[in-house]
Amino acid sequence: MIDDDLLALVSQSQEFDQIKVREDEMIELEDHLNLNCKLPVRAGKENSTGKVNILLQTYISRGLTDTFSLVSDMAFVAQNSSRILRGLFEISLHKGWPSVAAKLLTFSNAVDQRLWPTEHPLKQFSTLSQTVLDKIEDTKLSIDRLRDMQPNEIGHLLRHVKIGKDVKDCVLAFPTINLECSMQPITRTVLRVKLTIEPNFKWTSHYHGNTAMGWWIWVEDPDHDTIYHSEYFLLQKKHVLTCTAQELVFAIPLTEPLPNQYYVRAMSDRWLRAETVTAISFKHLILPELHPPHTNLLDLQPLPVTALKNFKYKSIYSFDYFNPIQTQVFHTLYHTNHNVLLGAPTGSGKTVAAELAIFRVFKEYPGSKCVYIAPLKALVRERIEDWKQKIELKIGKKVVELTGDVSPDIRAIEKADIIVTTPEKWDSISRSWQNRTYVQAVALLVIDEIHMLGEDRGPVLEVIVSRTNFISSHTEQKVRVVGLSTALANARDLADWLGISQAGLFNFRPAVRPVPLDVHISGFPTKQYCPRMATMNKPAFTAIATHSPNKPTLIFVASRRQTRLTAQALIGFLATTEHPKQWLHLPETKLEQLLLQVKETNLKFTLGFGIGIHHAGLQEKDRKLVEELFYHQKIQVLVATSTLAWGVNLPAHLVIVKGTEYYDGKTQHYVDYPITDVLQMMGRAGRPQFDDKGVAVIFVQDTKKHFYKKFLYEPFPVESSLFEVLSNHLNAEIVAGTITSKQDAIDYMTWTYFFRRLLRNPSYYHLEEAKHDLINVYLSQLIEKNLNELEASCCIQVDDDDRTVSPGPLGCIASFYYLHHLTVRMFSEKIQPNSSLEELLQLLCDVTEYNELPVRHNEDNMNSVLAQHVPLPVDPGTFDSPHTKAHLLFQVHFSRGALPIVDYYTDTKTVLDQAIRILQAMIDVAANEGWLATVLRTSLLLQMVIQGRWGTDSSLLTLPHLDKSHLSAIMVGFVKWKKLYKNVPLESVTGLPELVAVEQRDKTFLKTVLGKLLGPKELDELKKVLFRLPIITVKHTLLSEDNKELVYRSVAGRDGKLYTRLEPDRDYVLKVELTRNTLRG
Repeated sequence: MIDDDLLALVSQSQEFDQIKVREDEMIELEDHLNLNCKLPVRAGKENSTGKVNILLQTYISRGLTDTFSLVSDMAFVAQNSSRILRGLFEISLHKGWPSVAAKLLTFSNAVDQRLWPTEHPLKQFSTLSQTVLDKIEDTKLSIDRLRDMQPNEIGHLLRHVKIGKDVKDCVLAFPTINLECSMQPITRTVLRVKLTIEPNFKWTSHYHGNTAMGWWIWVEDPDHDTIYHSEYFLLQKKHVLTCTAQELVFAIPLTEPLPNQYYVRAMSDRWLRAETVTAISFKHLILPELHPPHTNLLDLQPLPVTALKNFKYKSIYSFDYFNPIQTQVFHTLYHTNHNVLLGAPTGSGKTVAAELAIFRVFKEYPGSKCVYIAPLKALVRERIEDWKQKIELKIGKKVVELTGDVSPDIRAIEKADIIVTTPEKWDSISRSWQNRTYVQAVALLVIDEIHMLGEDRGPVLEVIVSRTNFISSHTEQKVRVVGLSTALANARDLADWLGISQAGLFNFRPAVRPVPLDVHISGFPTKQYCPRMATMNKPAFTAIATHSPNKPTLIFVASRRQTRLTAQALIGFLATTEHPKQWLHLPETKLEQLLLQVKETNLKFTLGFGIGIHHAGLQEKDRKLVEELFYHQKIQVLVATSTLAWGVNLPAHLVIVKGTEYYDGKTQHYVDYPITDVLQMMGRAGRPQFDDKGVAVIFVQDTKKHFYKKFLYEPFPVESSLFEVLSNHLNAEIVAGTITSKQDAIDYMTWTYFFRRLLRNPSYYHLEEAKHDLINVYLSQLIEKNLNELEASCCIQVDDDDRTVSPGPLGCIASFYYLHHLTVRMFSEKIQPNSSLEELLQLLCDVTEYNELPVRHNEDNMNSVLAQHVPLPVDPGTFDSPHTKAHLLFQVHFSRGALPIVDYYTDTKTVLDQAIRILQAMIDVAANEGWLATVLRTSLLLQMVIQGRWGTDSSLLTLPHLDKSHLSAIMVGFVKWKKLYKNVPLESVTGLPELVAVEQRDKTFLKTVLGKLLGPKELDELKKVLFRLPIITVKHTLLSEDNKELVYRSVAGRDGKLYTRLEPDRDYVLKVELTRNTLRG
């Protein structure tokens, strides 16, 4: 489509049907046709179509009309033309027409800017005079050429030296972005593209506004003139000011034979000729190998649970027969020691398969331990709750939880038969396997959701399996590995790495489910997230009415806010029906009693209509109540955040996935759920006990519909992401002694899943060809790069031979406390001999571990308000930073202040969970340098974190139920008490030691001074805590080299105190003994 055709098309729009051509306008229209129209007007000026075309071109040319009717008509044409062009652009984008889309967006911007696309783009800057702009136009210099010139060169060229700086400023402010693409083939037909967007201009609020700038980005195939992917991207002001690159990750289709190249095009949503194009070349792309076929589900007679031949094992199951998948894997899991990989859809009963392997350990290897690794704490809690009832109570085997939240003592772990843990926790513990007998006693390692190898936490799983194999080879005790997964495309590779023979590989098709699943995928065109979510509400209500009018329905949304908005929208639709409370299956009286227990206001409202909401921000009692009501079908609809898909087993007949994107606080834009998450949500559809089939309805942005259609029915291959975080894991193995040289590091890599996938899919890992010599060079460079990073962080030392590596003190600290090497590098650089408490707090908040702390929509505004109510100032330009948010959360924690929303309480828990080990590492770093003052201040900061008090607060406030109002009562009471006990050598009660001394002397002191302010129960609890406080006696002895106690020879120092005289050039041993005294209350 050429330019004049495009304007003619717009001129024929029905919006302009009412525009009439008047006789008195003909002469002026003729003038505008000759003076302002750069494109031919085929319809002529005599009809309305031609008149609209002339007025539109006159408007773009910034022409002025004299006739009053033409003034009015031109304003009307201008207002509507931009809207029509924008609509046509989105239609062409949706149809996949790249050249037409680019032309329509260009002309839409041309109308908005009143500038022809052929004119110089600097004409969009109002600060330059028309004379200067004409001179620039005459030079025919592009923006890129002007960008390379100095201001004085531009001034001389325009014969106006002073104006050169103004022109240069405008050139630098012209929106320009640099694009860089990297490709990773996922399958032979799907390519993963990572697009790095780097701003290359100076943000000026006068021209660009104060928030963000919109860009349209699409991938086009020039040979077929087709768009394969498009999205709207907001470039934030702060990212331009800080020159921070942003990343977009998306998938596009591939066809064979491979095309020559694709283009990635980025066009500004408002600025004319602000456009960047980069090519994706397929010249060196190697497609992955075809994957072997799936395991066929055999037509077997269902196996009865009596096949376990053990009454206790049989008693934990409420069913009589195993399902077809469990029947097929039963013999391998229960009667052999083969390693097993079971790939099957969610809801196939894979947990029972894990239990069969555990029962074999109980039966054949009594005294050995089983470790069950689940990727999320929520899954760990679900397993613990289930197995405490089934395995611990009915079979009598001890089950313990081992997570960041729950850390039982060593004795409990040693007595445990089953340890349920997270990957990070088991990685941390197994690093010191030589000193932990319970790690060496493990006979079975069950890894749930092992397909998450390819996601952020995958490297930890990869390292755990590699270390398990290493431990087995050294202890000569084989550890059985059972991997549970969704259906996989490349199960054979994963099985080979896990040491699984064909007998232990079961990889069923995604369609193989105990309850068949109908999947419906609907696309929604709205580009903005919130309006798109709103348009999904009515279809969600319709889907419930169509597919599950009387059966349980789960609706998954991306955020806590969306749970509330979706529930309220559904209530609005219910209000228009004859029975607004049709989803409530509970008597009103019973409901009223339950609502008295509910704390959350929105939940109280929605439960009245049979709709529950579920997210991490709810109080524990509210969450449990909602789960119970939904499980027992007292409420029919549950709107939940996606975490429910993993954490709580609440299947439903219908599952609606309302949007497949979530807001990523780190990148500060919406990103897609991993495919595994969507499959997990879908897997909640269909209840084996009640349904013949389940229904899943997936609502997506229309541009992603074809992608989900493909991969919701096809298995997804699992790739490794170990290479992205290799340095931390190399450091752990160097500290453990597994790696002592660069060659050891390369050998270590050959044991990983990463190495196997490198051979199978080299292009995914940016390797040009899978040739032996190229692989060696690639691995050597990868190891060299990561060891250099560790050496720069002072974590390791590379010897003079440039081969041998050994751990340094900082590397040991990073490994022991499970910290990123960049964190300990920052500690070594910024911790000073006399660091202040404020500096240490800032250092704590700046660690890499807090990079992932979410800063959600509008939370920067909340942080700004919060900063006004805390004592220590923060940088006002960083309210959207996770580190600033952590700083504010710590200060509110110390002040025991209120937080603006429930999410902040969850975030505070996340921050505090990690703070203890980070501060302990800071203490070790400072102690390693011998900096006593910094060690003491860091220890004080650690106490502040644990007690939730400022260091300047009275230590009495660490006691339960005491606040500042009680301190004065204690002081007044002490003055009176002192008159009775004049011989007590105390002047006041300002801290815990004094209060302990007074209460030991007079057991009624606290009751006397606080009896009217606190109740008996509170006083009793306070006294229990007070008398449980550790009173430590410290005894030190100075020993000679041969460990003989020295006779002290004391001398008086300048301050009058006595000191022990030591001889120079001699070694001494200082022996310190700590004894805890038990108080009696």
